[in-house]
Amino acid sequence: MHPSSRPHKNTSWHLIGAQVSQLRRAAGLTQPELAEKLCIHQETIASIEQGRRRLKYDLALQLDDVLETKGVLAAGVARVPERERYPAFAQDFIEYEQEAVTYLSYQNQVVPGLLQTEEYASAVFSCLIPPIRPEDAEERLSARLDRHKLLDRKPEPPMMSFLIEESALHRPIGGPSVLRDQIRHLRRSAEHPYIGLQIMPTTRAKHAGLDGPMVLLETPDHQHLAYIEGQRVSFLVDDPDEVSVLQQKYGMLRSQALTPEESMGLLDDLAGEA
Repeated sequence: MHPSSRPHKNTSWHLIGAQVSQLRRAAGLTQPELAEKLCIHQETIASIEQGRRRLKYDLALQLDDVLETKGVLAAGVARVPERERYPAFAQDFIEYEQEAVTYLSYQNQVVPGLLQTEEYASAVFSCLIPPIRPEDAEERLSARLDRHKLLDRKPEPPMMSFLIEESALHRPIGGPSVLRDQIRHLRRSAEHPYIGLQIMPTTRAKHAGLDGPMVLLETPDHQHLAYIEGQRVSFLVDDPDEVSVLQQKYGMLRSQALTPEESMGLLDDLAGEA
């Protein structure tokens, strides 16, 4: 398969939304009337019914109580597949990520998600345009932090390599103190036995990654995949020829970046300056 964008709907949330709509009507309530009973905005109900917003478990319990549906909605929410906690464009990748045996990441704008502190990740989500609602940002943050379990996966995590542009470590996302704590977290992460962390110095003249960030991973059955994100689009690449080209790029990037030891020294310097 050639690289392609894989937009798709969160099917479970569309089904649950349709259930909410049907049960509301069966109870003889309009959206504004139901919203008033729940002390939430009408738009929240509309978004849930259209499948644009996930129904949280606590709200599902309240709906079951108001609509007298005997736990039907809460049971449905509890059975939504774990992968659908994530945005639709990332769901396939997240599923592969959690089973990966090798994981290679190059990032040039922000710290990789798997290595972000909670405060840094929260600040990244606050930069999104158009802005997302606070409750959606909270869900995304929870999902991102949950992904960090990969670093301590049993019986063993994947072998991981992270290449980060030095310029990303100078941008004070969240403010100087958030950046300082993030840099210190990276320094600690560099000691992880399954992590190789390298920094691409801004002064490096030759650079194989100017086309942008990428993640390469190997599945348990040794399939090689690549994940590429851009402005409001993502690609999960499984064509062997295309993945091979990206692997060549990554190999060149590793040779152009600082060594792991030099990178740890730079992180020590940056932590003192931040």
